[in-house]
Amino acid sequence: MTAAVVSRDARRAEALESFRERGMPHRRFEHWRYSDLRAILDAGQVAQSGTAAWRIEHLPEGVELFDLAEPDAPEWVTQKLGAIGARPTMKEASLAFADGGVALRVPRGRQIAEPARLQISSTGNVRVLLVLEEETSLTLMETHTGDAGLLRNVGVEIALAARAKLSHVRSAASALKSISVEHIGVIEAHGAQYCAHFANFGSRLSRTELHILLQEEDAEAHLSGVNVLGDGGHADLTSHVEHVAGNTRSTQLFKKVAGGHSRAVYQGKITVREGANGSDSRQTAKALLLGGRAEADLKPELIIFADDVKCAHGAAVGDLDPESLFYLRSRGIRETEARHMLIRAFLEDAVAEIGNEELRASLWHDVEHALPHAMRHSS
Repeated sequence: MTAAVVSRDARRAEALESFRERGMPHRRFEHWRYSDLRAILDAGQVAQSGTAAWRIEHLPEGVELFDLAEPDAPEWVTQKLGAIGARPTMKEASLAFADGGVALRVPRGRQIAEPARLQISSTGNVRVLLVLEEETSLTLMETHTGDAGLLRNVGVEIALAARAKLSHVRSAASALKSISVEHIGVIEAHGAQYCAHFANFGSRLSRTELHILLQEEDAEAHLSGVNVLGDGGHADLTSHVEHVAGNTRSTQLFKKVAGGHSRAVYQGKITVREGANGSDSRQTAKALLLGGRAEADLKPELIIFADDVKCAHGAAVGDLDPESLFYLRSRGIRETEARHMLIRAFLEDAVAEIGNEELRASLWHDVEHALPHAMRHSS
């Protein structure tokens, strides 16, 4: 057995032991208080095993690929896999029980102009590893689908070397009765930049955890996202951005639309560690409720241990503005169309954070597809 296989097996065994000790998350965990995964699993309402399938629709020239189901991994995989970011219990599960996955690397100095497209159709535990070496750039569109009645558990690890830039658009459109848990860990070196957009269009329970370490000076993270939830949907995005070094910057802008009997959750924690002077962080979350049965829980949090920093956060929950709706109706616009226009305007600035025009248009297409369901059971 090769050293590479031993290394991966050792990490897998360590993750399994950790998961056995800690068990499934439940609502007594502070950061799981709004999403009751254990109750669904304990009720036997979802299968907990499956398969991981992925495909690259387009792999730009210069990007290296490795199938994580293969035994003999290259060194750049064994060094990073399972070693990036925090290790919450569901991330440990995805590593311990991994059914497969994919690793991508951009070698030093490569600037990849054309977007890469990764599609994951998983009903099990799947791993994704992205490694960008020094002075590189990549745009990645990552889409996820899942079947009804099955749990999808995805662990994503991203390592950005000095002055690497990753633009990352993730879109999840699963069956309404599907369950998905995703953990994304990012570590950034000097001058690296992570620009990510997270779109979710509803499933029985969708939980995305982000842990970003701005490890060295001048690293940046710019996060945005939209939810469009219809009746029965539940989407939880929980983020933790840590400013470890000075002169680091982060921004967050999340917009959530909840219709019918749905629930939208945002928990955003920013930690500025001691000595991370000159850090700059902005955090905004807003939710639009389309009916009396929809819920939104927005919880921004700042923890600051440094001086000379600029940090701010804000959160707001509201309904469609009746005066704006009346104005549009008075101009002869039907109510359904008027509501649609106001919802789209609410989401506009968050979607505009996607820099790539083609990917931005693709996301608007997904939004338009999801809006009728969100509006159908709302009043």
